[in-house]
Amino acid sequence: MTQTRIDLEQLAAMTGREQLEAMLDGRLPPAPIGLLVGLVDFEVRAEGAVAVSLVPRPEHYNPIGTVHGGIHSTLLDTAAACSVHSTLAPGERYTSLDLTVKFLRPVTVETGRVTALGEVLQRGRRTALAQAQLRDEAGRLLAHATSSCLIVPPAG
Repeated sequence: MTQTRIDLEQLAAMTGREQLEAMLDGRLPPAPIGLLVGLVDFEVRAEGAVAVSLVPRPEHYNPIGTVHGGIHSTLLDTAAACSVHSTLAPGERYTSLDLTVKFLRPVTVETGRVTALGEVLQRGRRTALAQAQLRDEAGRLLAHATSSCLIVPPAG
């Protein structure tokens, strides 16, 4: 059964990877942004590595007939940030400090499913650096991002 409210004490007792896996199996509610944008097939591949996909739809388009860059950025941000999330110890939190995106190819409905692969490049005590690559089903690189995250230690 999917919850609608998050129990913060329950969340604080779990590692970041456990939190993500609990969202996947319905013990915790999914991230609302994923539902809004239509993210699919979220996967924790390993500690520090995640993948998330999206099938482009016409409602993702900008006025010039391609998927809006904000959709690419959302996918890339989700993959990079969640790769960091998967490394958190119980009670740790994080926030993104920046996101730098390079758009390499247009995405349209005809592109089909796209997948953002995120991985932690460096995880320190207070900051983490992650990257994400957006690829189509043929493996072509569509966009790339790097993100820095601030690690917030447990309260107390």
